[in-house]
Amino acid sequence: MATKEETLRAMITPIVDAMGCELWGLEYLSSGRNAMLRIYIERESDGVTVEDCEKVSRQVSSQLDVEDPITGEYTLEVSSPGMDRPLYTLDQFEKYIGEDVALRLRFPHEGRRNFKGRLNGVEGEDVLLIVDDHEYLFPLDSIEKANVVPRF
Repeated sequence: MATKEETLRAMITPIVDAMGCELWGLEYLSSGRNAMLRIYIERESDGVTVEDCEKVSRQVSSQLDVEDPITGEYTLEVSSPGMDRPLYTLDQFEKYIGEDVALRLRFPHEGRRNFKGRLNGVEGEDVLLIVDDHEYLFPLDSIEKANVVPRF
């Protein structure tokens, strides 16, 4: 059985692709009667514009109205992943090897859930992170949230 996020991803990906963008990721957050659907889009050539976000938002909203996969009220947000972009897939982690990454685990490891360090690679289904000269290997499915730490 597909999760809500998998169902939404399958529905939204073709729409985003047709608009000339790539679906970077999505977050579905539900609390009580209200829900939030946050969609991150990327455009390789010249970046994401406000107009891209607006067009994708209109198309996705229309499709959600027809398909009605979210019961009750929800808020739809469409944006660029930005400089502190979230990382969802192993391919995305591979693109940012050598960068600093902050991640939160679903369950504590060595008594903590939050780690920040240098992304050193991807091995199989695991993400390799170096924190204070200590190497950690985290399975992708154990990572609740990960973001690139921007350099200024």
